[in-house]
Amino acid sequence: MAPPDTALSPADLTGFKYLDRLLPMLQQLHDIGCARDRAGNRRLHYDHYCLLVLLALFNPLVRSLRALQQASTLRKVQQRLGCPRTSLGALSEATAVFDPTRLEGIISQLLHEVPRRRASAGDAVGQVLTAVDGSVVRTLASLAQAAYLTDKNGAAHCGWRFHTHFEIDRGVPVRIDVTTAANSGKTEEKRQLRGRLEVDRCYVLDRWFAEFALWNDIVRAGSSYVCRIRDNSNLRDVVAERPLSDAARQAGVIGDQVVRLGYKDQRPDHPVRVVLVRATPHKKTGGRKGGTAGPSCDGTLRIATNLVDVPAEVVADIYRHRWTIELFFRFFKHVLGCRHLISQDPVGIQIQAYCAIIACLLIHLWTGGRPTRRSYEMICLYLCGWADLDELTAHLEKLPDSPERN
Repeated sequence: MAPPDTALSPADLTGFKYLDRLLPMLQQLHDIGCARDRAGNRRLHYDHYCLLVLLALFNPLVRSLRALQQASTLRKVQQRLGCPRTSLGALSEATAVFDPTRLEGIISQLLHEVPRRRASAGDAVGQVLTAVDGSVVRTLASLAQAAYLTDKNGAAHCGWRFHTHFEIDRGVPVRIDVTTAANSGKTEEKRQLRGRLEVDRCYVLDRWFAEFALWNDIVRAGSSYVCRIRDNSNLRDVVAERPLSDAARQAGVIGDQVVRLGYKDQRPDHPVRVVLVRATPHKKTGGRKGGTAGPSCDGTLRIATNLVDVPAEVVADIYRHRWTIELFFRFFKHVLGCRHLISQDPVGIQIQAYCAIIACLLIHLWTGGRPTRRSYEMICLYLCGWADLDELTAHLEKLPDSPERN
């Protein structure tokens, strides 16, 4: 990857047809933030800013605010994206003018076009399978061990946490909320999920979300949960032992119980079922001094759920697909390049996160499946002018379930 201050030429940024699909949608953002422009001389509008951020996501040469500014000076960028030449000051001011939540409507429009990627266990549940987790993007403060750097409120931080909702069936993110990296207080992952619960969703969660109060809130919201609980959970108070079918045994299920969890008044207010699934045992390890690769596993996954009428093998299958959100985080950071934050302002980072969702949806709509590194690289080669449209089309035709075949 070229350094941020590498000079760009028009040859580096050719082939913008892939973004044409988005232009009419972004046009509705054009006048947002213009109320304070009494002189009527604003040149950088919200749709321009979003297009420049999307250009950065699809071009490895553009990974900083200064690179965005330089790209805006190129005639081809101005002609194809309709973006005027802008300044660093205007790009920096954008975070104080533009409202990131206005991008949610565009995400919703694109999401309606994305079909289900696989025949899912969600059909048996009747709800949308949604994996929820958070991932931290470290900033320069942590790399330089300069934790004394502060945000606008004077709070020290060394990174940002991306609280993500990921639809398993369609293989796309549907929501990302950005907070400081601290996993406590208002930015704690369970609290963030609690404030964003929706009806008719089946939330697929890891051990950190094993909290009775959160489970109660999910059920009251008209949704359900499939959540792994800790290996040392007390499962001795068994209300009912459920028989296992042949399909459940073939899926690795070794136990299916309705249990009474908690103590006295600290209990779930609904029946809780725990499905036990055979897994590969491993010990807790750490790749670096003081680091960890996660808690150990004794060879059994304990999956708690309020879905008492769903077959045990379906519950096990639902939890197995929680890993798809981890694959998305890898794509988000290492392929889309979101380890490099264009802005250090929370609003600017939120806009970049929403634009990353839009980029994933566009790639999904074109490829017809989960975005892969090879497909993303081929799209970037096309956008950079190194690959022709017929070569990109030939690549897409080789993908399983590609829309180009239909």
